[in-house]
Amino acid sequence: MNPLKFASLLRSRAFAGAAFMVAAGVAFAALNVVTQWLSMQLAVAPASIAFWQYGFALVLSLPLLRRLGLSAMRTRYPGRHVVRVVLAALGVQAWIMGLATVPIWQAIALVMTSPFFVIVGARLFLGEQVGLYRWLATLAGFCGAMIILQPWSDQFSPAAFLPILSALLWGGSSLIMKNLTRHESAETVTVWLLVLLTPINAGLALAEGFVVPTGPVFWLLLLAGLLTAFGQYLLTLAYNAADAAYVQPFDDLKLPLNVLAGFVVFGYAPSGSLWIGAILILSASLTLMLKEARGEPGMA
Repeated sequence: MNPLKFASLLRSRAFAGAAFMVAAGVAFAALNVVTQWLSMQLAVAPASIAFWQYGFALVLSLPLLRRLGLSAMRTRYPGRHVVRVVLAALGVQAWIMGLATVPIWQAIALVMTSPFFVIVGARLFLGEQVGLYRWLATLAGFCGAMIILQPWSDQFSPAAFLPILSALLWGGSSLIMKNLTRHESAETVTVWLLVLLTPINAGLALAEGFVVPTGPVFWLLLLAGLLTAFGQYLLTLAYNAADAAYVQPFDDLKLPLNVLAGFVVFGYAPSGSLWIGAILILSASLTLMLKEARGEPGMA
């Protein structure tokens, strides 16, 4: 690639959206390892994990809240924020319950059905143009996930469908987030999420049996809160930089990231078809980014 075109690519909104989405994927891969360790190895209840995870994320965000003041909460769309956070909270509960029973790589492969919900929703509710290459990239990412998962040869338990439920709920939350970023800052969208999730998760934790963390559990939950706050902010920046239908396929890169994390920490070793699926996902994401960037003004 010509050096001038490469420099233009680095400055493009397409590259920024992709970079923020990939960075968010790294943060969430680390978060998934911590979450699965808490649920599988330390037997912490999923609802309690969600409460403390987002509670600590809120505490860690207090410097931001103090700097922004009450202006960070100023919005013309409080109802949209509430609906978005309720969907996100229910998605978190379904996701953590899934991680308590299935390996990280299998859960991630199932949650990768989310792009279908997001892209269809972006077309129906946000009016975004979804071109053929976007559909093909998303389909390629999903096929890569299915090659890795091989659902036709596995015996699914009901818990295996929890990541799919979380994908549906998070897809709805992502669409509302994209709509909000058209009118409000990334800081406002992130702050509303952190502030509202705490009371919602508190109610769910009380219903399941509230747990006060001590020792290693406390520090792992604190780390989860830090990764959550950072990952959510990066995710908001990604949707703010580019169309939801464009940045969503880059979320597919979370699959190889989580497979690597699961293997290093837990020794989970999926079949050799993993690499075929991972290459398919990576190729589709990079091709989409380059094509989208060349379509921006000044990139021809």
